[in-house]
Amino acid sequence: MPGYKAEKFKSRGRAEMSNSGGKKTRLVADKRTRPAKKTAAPKRAKPPSRRRPRKPRPPRRGGISGFFLAILRWIWRVIWGIGWRVGFIVAMIIGLATAYVYSTLPEATALLDGRSKGSVTLMDREGDVFAWRGDQFGGAVTADTVSRHLRNAVVATEDKRFYRHFGISPRGVASAIRINLREGRGPLQGHGGSTITQQTAKLLCLGVEYDKDQWKSERDYVQDCRRTTILRKAKEAIFALAMEAKYSKDQILSIYLNRAYFGGGAYGAEAAAERFFGKSATAVDASEGAMLAGVLTAPTRLAPTNDLKRSQDRAATILRLMYDQGYLTSDELRAAQANPATLSEAAQRQAGGYFADWVMDSGPDFFTRDTTEDVILRTTLDQRIQRAAEEAMDFIFENKVRDGSKAQA
Repeated sequence: MPGYKAEKFKSRGRAEMSNSGGKKTRLVADKRTRPAKKTAAPKRAKPPSRRRPRKPRPPRRGGISGFFLAILRWIWRVIWGIGWRVGFIVAMIIGLATAYVYSTLPEATALLDGRSKGSVTLMDREGDVFAWRGDQFGGAVTADTVSRHLRNAVVATEDKRFYRHFGISPRGVASAIRINLREGRGPLQGHGGSTITQQTAKLLCLGVEYDKDQWKSERDYVQDCRRTTILRKAKEAIFALAMEAKYSKDQILSIYLNRAYFGGGAYGAEAAAERFFGKSATAVDASEGAMLAGVLTAPTRLAPTNDLKRSQDRAATILRLMYDQGYLTSDELRAAQANPATLSEAAQRQAGGYFADWVMDSGPDFFTRDTTEDVILRTTLDQRIQRAAEEAMDFIFENKVRDGSKAQA
């Protein structure tokens, strides 16, 4: 039997080898324990998209309305495309022009006294001032040293947003144009809407110095500087922007207070205070400061030496503005209204005008008409005798001289 089993095994092995194509099969032990298949990690859910869902486009309108809407959209795209490019170019031009003007501006202290000629102060035999000739300048003051009442009155009257704007006030310009058109004038005629900075630029004649070869007289020079055209307004705005970049607000106000004409031949606040009130601009009270500020609108017509009552009425309006803008308390307002500003004795004196003209005509030119300094001349004038002589002459011409006679001529 054992031989039979072995033979049988061999025959089976040969049969398997023949079935496998002659290849010997590899015997391996059965894997009793198979490791569990690794399962894939669950995929994380995608976070919700942060993009807002696009709104469905409204259906295009057809017909005539859709055609016109398409034209309007096209026009808007053209205007916007041209507008921002033009605006960028204009901004670049303004920036470059402002930078150039900025580079040409001197120090603020060099701009305080802008007169090309001096003044002549005439004193009588007693040493009292009785007349002024030329452009009087009493000395430089600053926004810090001048009376606060005068400083506040000027700001309240001329430019109440002075400390808040950047040199030009589009709101003020638009308001001035509207008022001018409503009153039947041209847009640039009458009210200018200029800020204190722009007025200072005009007083500086946009940096152009007086040249005898270019202008026949100083009067022509001043009139040329005060011309109002669109081009000049644009230059004035650029000059104002450069000044705002170069100087502080108080420096600009200081230049204005020293350059402005206050009437009566007085240039600058110090000269005006001495001329009208016989005191420094650092010592004027609220009513006097309001009167000086009120003169700036029309110096020749509103000067207190021409019409004191008119100047006092104008000062009352300025005082009310100062109160409304918080520069005066109710007690200060009542005190100023109860004590309006009056002229000094020297300013009230009317005698000596003819004598002063005679001195200016007969004296040396370098001391009188052509002086570039501030000259004080003491004369032999007796004001009592001079006043009596002038009153007698007025009486004779009013009562003794007939109209059309040679004496009247």
